[in-house]
Amino acid sequence: MFKTKQRTLLILFLLTFGFTSAQKSTTLNLPKFDHRFMHFGFLLGVNSANFALDRYSPNVEGSDSLYILEPNSTTGFNLGIISAMHLGEHFSLRFTPNLAFAQRKLTYTFQTIDGEKKYVKDIESTLINFPINLKFKSTRVNNFSAYIIGGFAYSLDLASNESAVNDSKDPNDIIVKLKPNDFMGQIGFGTDFYLEYFKFGVELKMSYGLKGLDVKEDNAFSNPIEKLKSKMFLLSLTFEG
Repeated sequence: MFKTKQRTLLILFLLTFGFTSAQKSTTLNLPKFDHRFMHFGFLLGVNSANFALDRYSPNVEGSDSLYILEPNSTTGFNLGIISAMHLGEHFSLRFTPNLAFAQRKLTYTFQTIDGEKKYVKDIESTLINFPINLKFKSTRVNNFSAYIIGGFAYSLDLASNESAVNDSKDPNDIIVKLKPNDFMGQIGFGTDFYLEYFKFGVELKMSYGLKGLDVKEDNAFSNPIEKLKSKMFLLSLTFEG
């Protein structure tokens, strides 16, 4: 699936830059937009949140009956504001703090005497993200330009369950704990359309966690995990004026 997403991103990227060369001359909207020192706006986005299971140890003590451990993605949404500082004709520095509602799942399949038994652990997160990205945009062609973007972000999970008590004997009640603080690398691309009164953009960005989020505990759901990292794709609509 990850390779399929990579191919999709590449195709969209090539089509975007191909579109710039096909533009015909037209009246310029917002001709002085990129000459200002700063501008502001907001974003609306749909995210696909998941985990990257860095390493998996199937034979650790207490989890030798675990057959499969699989992270699964779900869909959420983001709301945020945009502040951009222009560094020249092609570069700008962007700070886009946003609130993200996300949910991720871990599916455990155990091999028991009675056959396979599955447990699905739902992990809900309310994230405040603080991304700082460097944006490199193409030369504007009439009312259109394309760009690539990259940088880093700090994320705080307001719904972190790190301090929860995990003393239940029922496997269904045991939770997988996550730390509240995360640091992520980000990369993506997008397109800008200069309209009469504001600039409208479409952006696709991937965030990948740089540290393990799992809280180590001695139970059948925590022991098999050596490191659990965050991963998110975000498709945003941006409105900048």
